[in-house]
Amino acid sequence: MSDDSLNIYESAANTLGLFNSPCLAKVELRVTCKGISDRDALSKPDPCVLIKMQSHGQWLEVDRTEVIRSSISPTFSKVFTVDFYFEEVQRLRYELYDISSNHNGIKEADFLGAMECTLGQIVSQRKLTKPLLKQGSTVSKSFIMVTAEELTGNDDYVELSFSARKLDDKDFFSKSDPFLEIFRMNDDDTLQLVHRTETVMNNLNPVWKTFKTSLNSLCSGDHDRPLKCTVWDWDSNGKHDYIGEYQATFKEMRGAMDGRQVQWECINPKYQIKKKNYKNSGIVILNQFKLPFDCHLSSQVAIDFTASNGDPHNSCSLHYIHPYQPNEYLKALVAVGEICQDYDSDKMFPAFGFGAQIPVTVCVLFCVFPTYVYGCAGIQGVVEAYQTCLPKLQLYGPTNIAPIIQKVASSASQEMHTKEAMQYFILLILTDGVITDMADTREAIVQASHLPMSIIIVGVGSADFSDMQMLDGDDGILRSPKGEPCLRDIVQFVPFRNFKHGSPAELAKTVLAEVPNQVVDYYNNKGIKPKVPSEFESSRTFAP
Repeated sequence: MSDDSLNIYESAANTLGLFNSPCLAKVELRVTCKGISDRDALSKPDPCVLIKMQSHGQWLEVDRTEVIRSSISPTFSKVFTVDFYFEEVQRLRYELYDISSNHNGIKEADFLGAMECTLGQIVSQRKLTKPLLKQGSTVSKSFIMVTAEELTGNDDYVELSFSARKLDDKDFFSKSDPFLEIFRMNDDDTLQLVHRTETVMNNLNPVWKTFKTSLNSLCSGDHDRPLKCTVWDWDSNGKHDYIGEYQATFKEMRGAMDGRQVQWECINPKYQIKKKNYKNSGIVILNQFKLPFDCHLSSQVAIDFTASNGDPHNSCSLHYIHPYQPNEYLKALVAVGEICQDYDSDKMFPAFGFGAQIPVTVCVLFCVFPTYVYGCAGIQGVVEAYQTCLPKLQLYGPTNIAPIIQKVASSASQEMHTKEAMQYFILLILTDGVITDMADTREAIVQASHLPMSIIIVGVGSADFSDMQMLDGDDGILRSPKGEPCLRDIVQFVPFRNFKHGSPAELAKTVLAEVPNQVVDYYNNKGIKPKVPSEFESSRTFAP
């Protein structure tokens, strides 16, 4: 990108306050405790850790681990996912409690100690180990270790459901009480607990609850990374009996998609050596493997270069060419484009113009990025292409937007007929006023309502945009000139003048107000229902 284009982009972004928000990353936190003191000489503690975050001087509980019965050095399977703001001091407090087996309430539980730190300390050190402080800031002999792992592009979730068959019986007067632990093998040969199932009491053929885990936790994006899976017979004294283990990979687990089952022999190495006729200690079965609803958004931009915008060499023009200050189109492009860019899958923006004369023939539609094959690299790339082509154009007319809708609809139609059909198109149109092909535009929108696409129209300037409000369809169902109704509402109109001096958050909320529902409506009509976190089972109440 040229220095001039970069300065214009930064000027527009700074004018709109887009760079005022702190950088954000998602971080997974895991908790382990060591050497918890026995408060009761007859039994070990049943530990549970609460995580609290400071807000306006108050400590507010964010979440808590499961309760682990009879353990002085618990490794909790609960993973805390938090937003990490680089420019903010986020204070955390970890409180350790002994939860009696008779109840799960914190009020009746024994307080064993607490540790305070900042999220930045954990992230910078990756593993933060500190002693727990008792009441009165007395240092105890117990320690808590918090590890942090940043989600870097592998933060999708997978849903898993396991069962087992014919497990070894480890109890004399009843059957085994099995639970399953899954560990990820790290590059340094250490093991990281991914998930621990609940215990199924008195059952050699257990069916464990469905659970979800992030792909980052499961395999760090490496589909061939080994996973060590261990089956135990739970005992109330915390000395669980080892049944057996097996190794698996994410790639093997994928075999359970589409209703198929994948199974492994659960092997006890000692029995394998000692017993001549030993086969296994049971079979573990993966009954269900579900990846999340995977929709890839593709954003495309169309810019109005009609004469009604004014001569770009005139300071009153919405396309005014200024070496250091952004014009109205650039402000709108950067503000709205930055919002859409966050959700675009490849960050490449095909960019088009309409209504200009280049250089002799009137072009209804033309590429703004003649030197790019797949589009512009992000909104900054669109800004550069816009800055490059604008001086070469003669603004003309008419203001016809049906051709660009049909252009994107053609791509969406091709995608709809592919096997996966998981790409959804967002068309961002920036225009200054009343369109001149209203009948054709209505027809194009009605036809596009059957396709995986949405349209965001941004009104630039101070013109009368009442016709645009009609295309939005909020006041009634939009119909084609022949009377055919839209299958679903796919248009969102945003008058940029209403948000030019407001907060980026208000603009983002308005721009994206309808798009999520539009995406979900399309895939629901296709019989594909996205999963949401609340539909998954939680491991919060597990108590081995």
